[in-house]
Amino acid sequence: MKVPILEARNISKSLGGKLILDDVSLSLEKGELKVLIGPSGGGKSTLLQCIHYLHRPDKGDVFLEGRSASEMGRRNICAFRQEIGMIFQDFNLFDHLTAENNVAIALRKVKKQSKAAALARAREELARVGLADKASLYPAQLSGGQKQRVSIARALAMDPKVMLLDEPTSALDPELIGEVLNVIVDLAKSGMTMLMATHQIGFARRLTSEIIFMEKGRITEAGPPAELLAPDSRSRTADFCAKLNELMGQG
Repeated sequence: MKVPILEARNISKSLGGKLILDDVSLSLEKGELKVLIGPSGGGKSTLLQCIHYLHRPDKGDVFLEGRSASEMGRRNICAFRQEIGMIFQDFNLFDHLTAENNVAIALRKVKKQSKAAALARAREELARVGLADKASLYPAQLSGGQKQRVSIARALAMDPKVMLLDEPTSALDPELIGEVLNVIVDLAKSGMTMLMATHQIGFARRLTSEIIFMEKGRITEAGPPAELLAPDSRSRTADFCAKLNELMGQG
């Protein structure tokens, strides 16, 4: 039996006394891109954080290539997290470091690479996301789209087996969204395995193998875009996306 590259199995999580995730399960095969959508507060971000073990699940487990995260000690959990790249809404760059040093710092601190080797790899990854000419600039000198591409380059430099993306375009002006989505398209074409929370429905429809709809801490629907977003589907997903498109049209 083929083992998924990533599996979240029966994940439950409470924060501040409130149940945020309620028995959530999903899996990703190598090279797949799946998309999480649904209303704010539905549990998408918490699920991604539990998969990355930024939050330890209260119940359930996460498996990477069949290896159980819950059975790992602290040192092995650190290694586990290195194999899963995480892209946040708000970039999380170091303001005092240039773009290339933001990418290189984990290579030096975590992978113990030399300064020269780390900077060489950083420049390679910045070129991959279209920022070869921005390597020496600081975050304050970059647009939001450029900052997010630096954060993607930083994750890629660690050679992750899976990438988790938490609404990577939500903090961007509309004209900057495309440059980040184009990088994600290129990653998908290169075979990167990804799980992405997004409200970019057109993007999801074109690229994803499965849309996963989350609401009130549970997965309520899941299926291919052609099925869930068909005009006559009457799915909760189609209804949500139609309302989202109306709001965006009014904006």
